Amino acid sequence: MNKKGFTLIELLVVVAIIGLLSTLAVVALSTAREKTRDSKRLSDLKNIQTALELHYTGSNQYPVAQVAVDLGAGDFACLNGDGFGAVGCATPFLEVVPSGPNAAEVYTYTSDDGTAFAVVATLEGELGGLSGDVTASQSGIN
Repeated sequence: MNKKGFTLIELLVVVAIIGLLSTLAVVALSTAREKTRDSKRLSDLKNIQTALELHYTGSNQYPVAQVAVDLGAGDFACLNGDGFGAVGCATPFLEVVPSGPNAAEVYTYTSDDGTAFAVVATLEGELGGLSGDVTASQSGIN
């Protein structure tokens, strides 16, 4: 009986190890994707904040929106010296106002009287000491 090959137990151990390693890789990839989406959200908030500050410099007020509006769609798709508008803003501060990285995800904007603003996004995890609802305003991101 000089047969060469692997026993059933050896094959099952190898399959179990491969399954464990692939599970760990999928979990690590999922975490990396979450951090990437959160980084995009924070980057978008910073870009919107900068554009709103440029708008304020030119007109001495932020665009007024007393109720929370969804940025990146409808009448809030671009930002120029006249405020938010639909597509095709002339000399825009933001040619395309970004929306969230997931489908149908939006950032909300409010400014009661044009002297202050708030743009809110929701993070999936923790990034840079921030988690949950994150607000960009004239005083920074927190």
